[in-house]
Order: sequence, then C-alpha cells, then structure tokens
Amino acid sequence: MIRYLSIPLLAVSLSACVSTPSPEPAAPSQSSVSAPTSANAEQAARQFVKVVQTVEPVAEAECRARTTDLNCDFNIVVDDRPGQAPNAFQTLDKNGRPVLAFNIPLIATVRNADELAFVMGHEAAHHIEEHLARQQVNATAGALIFGGLAAITGGGEQIVQTAQQVGATVGARGYSKDFELEADRLGTVISHKAGYDPVRGAAFFTRIPDPGNTFLGTHPPNASRINTVRKTAAKL
Repeated sequence: MIRYLSIPLLAVSLSACVSTPSPEPAAPSQSSVSAPTSANAEQAARQFVKVVQTVEPVAEAECRARTTDLNCDFNIVVDDRPGQAPNAFQTLDKNGRPVLAFNIPLIATVRNADELAFVMGHEAAHHIEEHLARQQVNATAGALIFGGLAAITGGGEQIVQTAQQVGATVGARGYSKDFELEADRLGTVISHKAGYDPVRGAAFFTRIPDPGNTFLGTHPPNASRINTVRKTAAKL
C-alpha cells in the first residue's frame, strides 16, 4: 500500500540520494520543473503505483535472502511536502520499519518506469545493506576520536563538544560514497529482477547535478555511479 508521508522522520536518514544538496541550504526553485497537466499527473501516478507493485516484493525477497533479523517490510510513501527538489530517501519509522519516501517532483520528472524502478531499488538497497546503522557507528566513532583528542590537548567543554560534532560529521561522511555505490550495485540487481532495465534507469544520473569527487562529499561522481550500474548489469 502506498501512503502519503504522515510519520515524523527520524533525525538520521540517507537523504538526497538522487539529488545533490547545495553547500548553502536554500529553498529550491521549482521553475525548472514544469507543472504537470492532469493527464501527465495521472500517468505519473499510475506508473508509480505499477513500479511499487513490481519492485516492492522483489526488494523484500532480496532483503530476506541477504539478511537475518532485519525488518524487510518496506513502507513506501509519497512525500508531498511543498517546495522540494526531486528527491527520494530511505529512513526508519519509530518502530524500526524501513521507509522509502519519494516526493512528488521526482515522481513527476522521471522519464520512464526504468528510472523510477532503479531509484526505488537503490533506496531499498540502503536498508538491506544497513547503511543507516553503519553510518551511525561511523559517526559515533568519529565523535569519540575527535572529542578525545580535544580533551587530551586541554580543550574546554565547549571545544570538546565542537570537536565531537565535527568528528561525527567526518565519521558519517567518511564512507558515504561507498554506501551510495553499494546501493547502486544492489539497486541494479533489484530493478533487474523486477523486470526493468537498470542501465536505462541509471540515465537519471545524467540529469542531476554532478557532485564531483570532493573531499568528504556525500555522493560519488555521477559517471562513477553510471559505470557501477553498467558493470553490475553486465554480470546479470
């Protein structure tokens, strides 16, 4: 069942998986996203429902086959909050159930079902690979190390707290690019098993801002992601 986003999102989430956040957060302009006609909106809605119906059972089966004691009951929701750029993300609800959220601009702007299926498989893969939990472990380790170094060098309470915050950020981002590529690989498998063309789906990356290969960036270059999908698909 598809639900509209009515749950409070957890503080930790793998957000902006298919869009690149700008260095200075600002309200995204919607001028680049043309307003869909009623016919286009209906077509986009039907496509989304069909992709959910075909990808969700495959993702859940893949989750159960690859993990133990992990909640594989995906809750796929529509994020209808206004003023957002196209985006999808994975998080957990307060009961630990995996949530895959897709906002309306993304649903309206994907060019075909293959793109939507690939994005959905990618988000499901984040949960299957337990990236949220691994991200939290890395953030905690970074906070402890930076905070400990600040304390050893004689820093006061405020300095130690600042160091812990910086360390948590560094720790969380240290492997985020690897996580994205892992999700791209498994997302390729999931969308392929669901009957879609992941290489065609990965063309979505050609239309979003390229983050490049920046230090402590959260996403790898788009070319690397497309290459990862192609290599993985070639083995299927």
